[in-house]
Amino acid sequence: MIIYGASDIGRVRSSNQDSFITGKMSDSVGFAVVCDGMGGANGGNIASEIATNVISEHIKSAYRDNMGSNSIRYLLMSAVIAANAEIYDRAQEDETLLGMGTTVVAVVVVDNSAHIVHVGDSRAYIVSPNNIEQITHDHSVVQSMLDNGEITEQEARQHPNRNVITRALGVRDKVDVDYDEISLSDDDILLICTDGLTNFVEDKKIAKIIKKNKISEYPNVLIDTANNNGGGDNITVVTLSVKE
Repeated sequence: MIIYGASDIGRVRSSNQDSFITGKMSDSVGFAVVCDGMGGANGGNIASEIATNVISEHIKSAYRDNMGSNSIRYLLMSAVIAANAEIYDRAQEDETLLGMGTTVVAVVVVDNSAHIVHVGDSRAYIVSPNNIEQITHDHSVVQSMLDNGEITEQEARQHPNRNVITRALGVRDKVDVDYDEISLSDDDILLICTDGLTNFVEDKKIAKIIKKNKISEYPNVLIDTANNNGGGDNITVVTLSVKE
């Protein structure tokens, strides 16, 4: 299991409210958690840090060898629900943090199977030698408009509400979590990222960068590209692959 990750403040923001954690349970089992916080100068930082810490600790303590797909799904769902509760409770205790929240994409990769949970508009992609496919489905106002045929893909990229999400961890006492399980080929790259990448680098360009660079360089080259295109948000990128 090969994992690389990086995060950057970007060119506009005064702080980095993204957070990520990666780890391995064995040579063939790894995980990653990527979050994009929201809710004021301090709130977003706190929400994303709580989420990455709670979810990663839950994964590390609960994962066992030879777990089946349903057990891994339950593990990930439980981890995200626990993070939601902790963020929500923290905000109720401190009125300066009310309304804070975070997106999340969390993955556990076992051999050639990727188990993915997400809330919000941070994304997971599969990048193969000749294709890029978005696995997650954004929980956002703009995605809903796209789904309803109200706007085009190009209009979505420039829409003034493109950063408005319809689900987040910690905003309410309960949260709906989406789960996907996919198979990875040996030459596939699983990429998870915040919208600081996808709002400033088109999918086709992401695929080209991955095709042309070394695996160890993916996160930093993608971040540099987003910054060169304006860097209007924090940028976090993690890539996982089953082989070097």
